Amino acid sequence: RVMKLRSRDQRPGWVLMFHFLVLVLCEILVARALDNGLARTPTMGWLHWERFLCNLNCKEEPDSCISEQLFMQMAELMVSDGWKDVGYEYLCIDDCWMAPQRDSENRLQADPQRFPGGIRRLANYVHSKGLKLGIYADVGNKTCAGFPGSFGHYDLDAQTFADWGVDLLKFDGCYCDSINHLENGYKYMSLALNRTGRSIVYSCEWPLYLWPFHKPNYTDIRQYCNHWRNFDDVSDSWQSINDILDWTSSRQEEIVDVAGPGGWNDPDMLVIGNFGLSWDQQVTQMALWAIMAAPLLMSNDLRQISPQAKALLQNKDVIAINQDPLGKQGYCLRKEDNTEVWERPLSNLAWAVAVRNLQEIGGPRSYTITIVSLGHGVACNPGCFITQLLPVKKELGFYEWTSSLKTQINPTGTVLFRLEAATIVQKN
Repeated sequence: RVMKLRSRDQRPGWVLMFHFLVLVLCEILVARALDNGLARTPTMGWLHWERFLCNLNCKEEPDSCISEQLFMQMAELMVSDGWKDVGYEYLCIDDCWMAPQRDSENRLQADPQRFPGGIRRLANYVHSKGLKLGIYADVGNKTCAGFPGSFGHYDLDAQTFADWGVDLLKFDGCYCDSINHLENGYKYMSLALNRTGRSIVYSCEWPLYLWPFHKPNYTDIRQYCNHWRNFDDVSDSWQSINDILDWTSSRQEEIVDVAGPGGWNDPDMLVIGNFGLSWDQQVTQMALWAIMAAPLLMSNDLRQISPQAKALLQNKDVIAINQDPLGKQGYCLRKEDNTEVWERPLSNLAWAVAVRNLQEIGGPRSYTITIVSLGHGVACNPGCFITQLLPVKKELGFYEWTSSLKTQINPTGTVLFRLEAATIVQKN
């Protein structure tokens, strides 16, 4: 969504000053990283926005409108079709769930026609399935789709979400009238959520809205958020995936090191299983989101997903890379001859390596990697076992530090490897 800084009636000056003073006092006490005990590995789940947008037409399109029914159906499938078993835990509502106005007590309320049981009943249902519920709100005066924003109501909205049993908040940044209000609002909501005493993952879009004006302070952002969006909304297209990867690699010096347990860079939703990506491009998104330690939030229709896309999204070897407890984000090691090599350090001295073919013409291209060039020279010293995980799993065997690895990559595709350290034991 495009940033909209809109002027509206100002809050009374003393209210803003009081909030600012509270923020200053609380900042003195806050730890260097958000310490709510959550998102120790990247969040996994399902989020409605890219696939279902703001469809309010439940009369003519009951199966795809934003409604209680849609989320209950997705919750059922997340359990019955194995998604929960491999780690997809959060069922997340995006924009357009609200009624057009707050209730008589100034609380947010769900649209009564589309969510007849309210969010509390939906949360109870989701929890009964062993899942967790995410919800959406906005730091400004309105949400991006024009529903009530949280500005001036941060404490009330945080407590409302906690009372409903919400487990994750995605907090957007539309219709905020100044950068100061945007930044202070993101900080304040973080503190307000923690004050409720409920464990609520805090998903921010803070840096996304700052980049047009100035470079974000990621150390500051990590103190308040569990993950944060940096770049444009993903769409169901190869151009969109390419743009996200290009932006990430061009800014990696600024964003990679700040990621870790409790706080992650969020390149946005997985669109695997939809309409716009070829098979190889879906493999690329899954492989690179694993390398980037990205939240894995699918936006697709689990009622209609193909077996091939389902198997990719549920690939336990790839998910294990994404969820690796060391919590180090990977990076683009080099780009040459229309090929990118990405790598990520993993726990137990293992490494993940992805080789990406940037060409969109021709057939599969060969690429040779010198093993010594990986992992700062230590990924495979003195030797390692290499397994290809994507696009198909192959045990490639033992490689010495001085050897080379040759692979073939389809146009727009990616080959993902896991390197496991091998200790050479001399036999007497």
